[in-house]
Amino acid sequence: MKKLIIFGAGDIAELAHYYFTQDSAYDVAGFTVDGAYLKENRFAGLPVVAVEDIQEEFPSDDFDMFVALSYAKLNAVRKEKYLAARDMGYGIASYISSHASVLNDGQIGENCFILEDNTVQPFCRIGNNVTLWSGNHIGHHSHIGDHTFISSHVVVSGGVTIGEQCFIGVNATLRDHIDVGDKCVLGAGSLLLGNAEPGGVYLASQAERSRVPSTRLRNI
Repeated sequence: MKKLIIFGAGDIAELAHYYFTQDSAYDVAGFTVDGAYLKENRFAGLPVVAVEDIQEEFPSDDFDMFVALSYAKLNAVRKEKYLAARDMGYGIASYISSHASVLNDGQIGENCFILEDNTVQPFCRIGNNVTLWSGNHIGHHSHIGDHTFISSHVVVSGGVTIGEQCFIGVNATLRDHIDVGDKCVLGAGSLLLGNAEPGGVYLASQAERSRVPSTRLRNI
């Protein structure tokens, strides 16, 4: 089995450890974080080393790396660490769940995290450092740009182009053949029917509490 180091020591790193261990050809050997954030020398039962010492403990000739970070600062932190890992000479792993329907002939970049129940239709292209949390639909001929995070149960219709460093919240819906510019945020439950300009924020209306209390509802 290939040997893997995971960058990170939080919830997403713990999930990455689980998925790679249970459902990949990788053997996770340990974790790494910036030295300033090194609080414990073990995580999930494995060693944690400072990234400044990573080549001594886990040399790039023998280990691949996966950067398991969130969408913080519009994915900029994950982007920075991914590019740093490449510059250090590490092969960069991707995780693609065996429980996802991925039909795009492997057009998936490095450091992607594609979880269960995703449907990726034919002729899609998924860039580097992209997260597809569970249960999304990525329509045919769509393109997901680098360093983008798509959360759960998002519908991306056919022929959609999503730029770099975007965040798309749960249950968002994008109609077909539209373009989403770089660094856009689409909030949970948003419905996008036209192009989104770079840097745009698109939010759905939040549900409001009714004046009628639940105890007065009929037939419930």
